[in-house]
Amino acid sequence: MVFIIIFILIVVLMAVIFHSEIKATRERDPAAKNPLEILFLYAGLHAIIFYRSAHVLWRWKIPLVPRLISQIARFLTGIEIHPGATIGKGFFIDHGMGVVIGETTIIGDNVTLFQGATLGGTGKETGKRHPTLGDNVVIGAGAKVLGNIKIGNNSYIGANAVVIRDVPVNSTVVGVPGHVTKQDGQKIDLLLDHAHVSDPIMQHMKDMIRRIKTLEEKINQTKDQRPMTND
Repeated sequence: MVFIIIFILIVVLMAVIFHSEIKATRERDPAAKNPLEILFLYAGLHAIIFYRSAHVLWRWKIPLVPRLISQIARFLTGIEIHPGATIGKGFFIDHGMGVVIGETTIIGDNVTLFQGATLGGTGKETGKRHPTLGDNVVIGAGAKVLGNIKIGNNSYIGANAVVIRDVPVNSTVVGVPGHVTKQDGQKIDLLLDHAHVSDPIMQHMKDMIRRIKTLEEKINQTKDQRPMTND
């Protein structure tokens, strides 16, 4: 009986402490049915719980233990978050397997990361060497954001994009290397409609095809207008 009471108290305490993360999961994942399911079954939330604990110990400058906690979290969830990273509230990791967040990464509020996303460095630099993400940023599956760069508020990094330069606010980035397309100053929809993200590379290809067709039509018109000659 005592064990059950203690267990219930721990669950309630975790639900209160991680309220913003649980709420973010319910809002951004249509498969999430209720808070208990999220608390017990979502690896992304488990990784955040481990991170928050390790981060406190890291700030207290306790040696070894914070990294040990992060490695345990990596083993259990497949998500690697360095305890030195700074992460705001409402953070959501969807699926999460293969996510890597480096030591000097700074993440704002209400940020979403999908599986395989990397917030990493570009070499053996010292000091601030990982990205800084603003609020309401979405990092798509497999995307790589590398180096001491800034990703502006309300921006979307498309799946498998490689970003090594600063990104303005309210932007979408796709491709390798990443290409920026503005979203008319509008906040990225948290419904995360990946299928309708603007792709500048495809737009360039469509423009080229359109120009080729126009040139072909002009050439054909020129041929038709040539006078007939009798041999």
